[in-house]
Amino acid sequence: MLTTLSVRNIVLIDQLDLAFETGLTVLTGETGAGKSILLDALTLALGGRGDAALVRQGTESGQVVAVLHLPDDHPARILLRESEVADDAEIILRRVQYPDGRTRAFINDQPVSAGLLKSVGALLVEIHGQHDDRALVDAATHRALLDAFGGYPEKLAATAGAYQALVAAQRAVDEQKALVERAAREEDYARHIVEELSALDPQPAEEEALSERRQWLMGLEKAAGEVSDADEILNGTQAPGPTLAMLLRRLTRKSDAEAALFAPMAEALDAALVALDSANEALDHIRREMAFDPRELEQVEERLFALRAAARKHQVDCDALPEVLARYRADIEALESGAETLIKLEADLKDADVAYRKAAQALSGARAKAAKALSDAVGKELPDLKLGAARFIVDQQIDEDRVAASGFDQIAFHVQTNPGTAAGPMMKVASGGELSRFLLALKVVLADKGSVPVLIFDEIDTGVGGAVADAIGKRLARLAQSVQVLTVTHAPQVAARSGMHMLIEKQAISEGAFMRTHVKPLDADARGEELARMLAGATITDEARAAARRLMSEVGA
Repeated sequence: MLTTLSVRNIVLIDQLDLAFETGLTVLTGETGAGKSILLDALTLALGGRGDAALVRQGTESGQVVAVLHLPDDHPARILLRESEVADDAEIILRRVQYPDGRTRAFINDQPVSAGLLKSVGALLVEIHGQHDDRALVDAATHRALLDAFGGYPEKLAATAGAYQALVAAQRAVDEQKALVERAAREEDYARHIVEELSALDPQPAEEEALSERRQWLMGLEKAAGEVSDADEILNGTQAPGPTLAMLLRRLTRKSDAEAALFAPMAEALDAALVALDSANEALDHIRREMAFDPRELEQVEERLFALRAAARKHQVDCDALPEVLARYRADIEALESGAETLIKLEADLKDADVAYRKAAQALSGARAKAAKALSDAVGKELPDLKLGAARFIVDQQIDEDRVAASGFDQIAFHVQTNPGTAAGPMMKVASGGELSRFLLALKVVLADKGSVPVLIFDEIDTGVGGAVADAIGKRLARLAQSVQVLTVTHAPQVAARSGMHMLIEKQAISEGAFMRTHVKPLDADARGEELARMLAGATITDEARAAARRLMSEVGA
């Protein structure tokens, strides 16, 4: 419920703080006292369009603060949590209006967009007037209102679920068709690529292994020159071995006396020859290690260059070539098996369509029953509202070509104001006074069906009096048993049924100064005086006061 409303520097309101109670609150006052200004201020706090003209003359800005108490599971709290706005015990909506047209919006003292403020406000308060173009008049809301009245959540959920399954089945068919069509367009090319890459048979990490092998072989090829040079030195025409061996033989033929003299040299020559033999053995070992087919380097390079050429062709790394081959093989398999898969998916789609249509038709049937019940319930309210000759019609248009999560139905609330006249949308057919009464009757019927917590009616009793005004008052009071109701009224029959009565009046701040709008709650005596004014006009007579007391007594005020 709306607990407080604070207004600063909005048109004629310089400073105003109002506290509200549950039930029915009426606001009365003479024409021009500022009732519409108060509603404009509240609309601003709820996210309505800003207007520089709202700022009180001579001030830097205007501000409106609305405070509401809501249950923990209210949709507005859920929206706040989803929007990462603090969900405090009280919901505080604040809007600041500047003279240059700018506005700033806050929820629970956290800056928010005007769009979010408007979305939250729409979940909290509805304002209905003679020329209202929102709320119940908006045909976009009528299907949800009928569904809330009808009370068939299982059918709504079944239709929505069947629709999601149908959408998923259609998506699967579309994707499979696209896959088959693409494979068909590229079949010849795909088969060529599969043949080419299959012949190449690329392996994971093959490029790195070939590159390493190539570098090793190239190293061996370079080292072959060094081996040849070593062999020439050790075993060529200028090799030291034979010369050293000949010298050693000469030394070993010396006489014993000379042999002793040349013994150290002979030992050194023998060691040198042994070392030369070891060097030759090492050289032979190197030759064996280096033994490779000279064609291997050529083969490795051909393989490596073939892999790299294929990778460039397909604009991938060499390691990704097996994946390219697998993809083209899959395309060919899709072409070969795609028709069978498509037939199965199309059968699934047909089943999903049948299931959706069954659920949507059941929902349409439930809506047809709810439409009649709602039309009858609203119709029972109309005679007392001086609309006895009128009809309220829930227009249900079933279009089975319309596939949506909400089913086949388009729902609109129509009225027929007089027998013989054409029925049509409320906004087009009903006059201002008739429209407000139709809306009141509809709201009374829908009061316990998920209505917003605060309803505001702006002079819906204009142009009616007597029994009709009394009927409006009764229905507002009945509605106030389910939700908080605020109404601006000129009808004493309505005002007399309020639980709380506020008087809106103009006051002069000082002689010759600007006027301001003032609102004050009325006690029982003051209420009687205000009702007398509403009954009598400018001059309040004793007869009017007596009539006011009688009216209050009759309604139990």
